[in-house]
Amino acid sequence: MKSKLKPAVFVACLIPAALLAIDAYRGELGANPIETITHTTGLWALRILLASLAITPLRRLFGWNTLIQYRRMLGLFAFFYACLHLATWVGLDHFFDWSRLLADLRKRPYITAGAVGYMCLLPLAVTSTRGWIRRLGKRWTMLHRLAYVAAFAGVVHYKWLVKADVRAPYWYLGILTVLLGIRLAYALRARLASVPAARRASAG
Repeated sequence: MKSKLKPAVFVACLIPAALLAIDAYRGELGANPIETITHTTGLWALRILLASLAITPLRRLFGWNTLIQYRRMLGLFAFFYACLHLATWVGLDHFFDWSRLLADLRKRPYITAGAVGYMCLLPLAVTSTRGWIRRLGKRWTMLHRLAYVAAFAGVVHYKWLVKADVRAPYWYLGILTVLLGIRLAYALRARLASVPAARRASAG
């Protein structure tokens, strides 16, 4: 099952980029192609990041332990689409005009939020290898909690960007809130369960 499903998930994550490339080749990106590419890559970065964050809650709630094998892949694909999103803004939208880029970064809060999200994802992608996991030990788990910060920054980036219909950003915020709430609930339960054990040990 693993050998068949993992490549399928890999291909599925590439489909949005492939469809975008096909539409670009056919000239079917709409009246504002750069905007279409920017929004599409940004949305898929956020969607796949949320999917990666859903792995642990699904494992804990339903015992789907085999899902763990997809978490790193999904996280790296989220970073891949975030890189495409950033590259579109830097290269196609601003033509590598660094003064304009820095001005936008200072003046537009939604770009600042997006930059924060990307900078959170960057160390996670760099340290996603088994070698880094071994070197960092418990610190690796703490570092990778930045994924929640990146997701929140991505939702804020999306919310501040949207000017009319803000329902979609709130849906993503709701999903993130549920995922974070489940994580916090399990952490609180584990802490409460450890208190009687610690008291028993001290009494003994």
